[in-house]
Amino acid sequence: MPTPSELIHEHVQLSRRYFLELGAAGAACLTASSLLAAEGPSAAALDEAISKLQYLTPMDDFRLFGRGNPPPHTLPPERLREVGLTQDTWKLEVVADPDSNSEVKRPLTKDAGTALDWQGLMKLADKHAVRVLHVMTCTNGKQPCGMGLWEGVPLREVVWMAQPAANVRRVYYYGYHNDDAKQRFQSSMPIGRVLEDPPGEHPAILCYKLNGQWLTPKAGAPVRMVVPDRYGNMSVKWLQRIVLTNDFKANDTYAEWNNDTDSHMKTCARFLHLPKEAAAGRPVAVTGLAQVGMSGFSKVQTSVCPQETAWPDDDPYFTTADWKDAEVLPPPKDWGGGLTGGVLPPTPRQVDPQTGQPHQWPLRGTLVHWAALLQDLASGVYDVRCRTIDANGIAQPLPRPFLKSGHNAIQTLPLVVQG
Repeated sequence: MPTPSELIHEHVQLSRRYFLELGAAGAACLTASSLLAAEGPSAAALDEAISKLQYLTPMDDFRLFGRGNPPPHTLPPERLREVGLTQDTWKLEVVADPDSNSEVKRPLTKDAGTALDWQGLMKLADKHAVRVLHVMTCTNGKQPCGMGLWEGVPLREVVWMAQPAANVRRVYYYGYHNDDAKQRFQSSMPIGRVLEDPPGEHPAILCYKLNGQWLTPKAGAPVRMVVPDRYGNMSVKWLQRIVLTNDFKANDTYAEWNNDTDSHMKTCARFLHLPKEAAAGRPVAVTGLAQVGMSGFSKVQTSVCPQETAWPDDDPYFTTADWKDAEVLPPPKDWGGGLTGGVLPPTPRQVDPQTGQPHQWPLRGTLVHWAALLQDLASGVYDVRCRTIDANGIAQPLPRPFLKSGHNAIQTLPLVVQG
C-alpha cells in the first residue's frame, strides 16, 4: 500500500506534468518552486502544506468534531459496549414523534425488541449497500474536513421497515449524548429527501464504513448518518434514534444555533500551496482544491492584484479583477485514503465498474485539485485570490453576507515578490 508521501508525490507529479506542458515558463517554475522541486527527505517540510493532495483523506486524518462532555469516542471500551456504541451492542430505534400526530405501524424500539441491530443492518447491506464519494464540510468552516468514500444502507430502507402510515412530513435523528438531553446533537430533513433522490444525487445513508474500513469511534462508529449533498451538521455520528414527525419545521441543533440547516454545499476554491515570497520575473507555481457544490463546477480562476490598489466599494466580490483560468487536474490513478491498492470499489452512478474511473469529472459533492502559474510579476506585495465558476456560469460567491448557509468567500493570500 502506498505511503502518504508516495501518494503526495503522485499528485505533485500531476502538477509537474501541467507545468512542463507550459514550456519554458513552466520549466523555470519547476526550478523556482519549492513545492515541485523538492525531492526525498527535503520534501518532508512540504507534507503539511500539500498533504490534502492525497485525494481520499485517511480516516485518522479527518478533521472530526466530537461533541459531548465527554465526547462519546473518548469513552473506555467497556463503556462503549454498555451504551450501545459497539457493533455487538448497537441498536437503532425508529419511532413516531410523541409530540405530533404522526403514525407508525411497526415502530422499531428497544423495549419491544424490534430495534434494528448490527446483524439486521448487515443483512440490509447485502442487498442495498451503496458507496458514495463525498466531501465532508462544516457549514461554517473555511476548509473541508476530509474527502471520503462512504458506505452504508439508504436511510429509506430502514424508514420503510417501521411502516410509516400517516402525518409524516419530516425525519429527525440523533446519536448518543451521554444520557444528557442538553448535550443532544440532532439534525433533520424532509421525508421526501429520505424516500427519493433528486436526479444525480445519492441517498442519505446509515454509514458504517469510510474508505473501505469500519468506522472508528472518533468517526462515529458503529453507525452514523451521511447526507451526501449537505453540510456535515446533517451527518450525525453515533446514531441511535430516528423520529418520524408531522412537524414541518427544522428542529436541528444547528437551527437553534442560528444556521440555515437545509443549505446545500456551495462550490468554492481554496489554496493548498502558494509561496509567501517569490523572485521578480520568475513564474510562481500555485496549487489548490475546489469543492464542487450543488450548483456544479466549470472552472477555477486566480487573480493577482497589488495590495496598494484601492478596490471599489461597490465591487466587494472582485468581479472586475483580472481573473485567469487555472488548470483542473484529472482523477488520480491512486485514490489513497487507505484503499487497497488505491483502487475504488464499484460505486453506483459515480464510477465505471469496468475502468474504475468516474463517469464524469469532477463529481458533484466532491473535491477536485487545480494548478496555476503566476507570471510576469514585478517586485512588490500582492493579494492573490482564487474563485470558482459554477456550472451555471456564476462566479463564487453569490452575495451571501449573512454567512448562515455555507462558507464560500473568495480566499485571499499575500505574496511578496522581491526584486
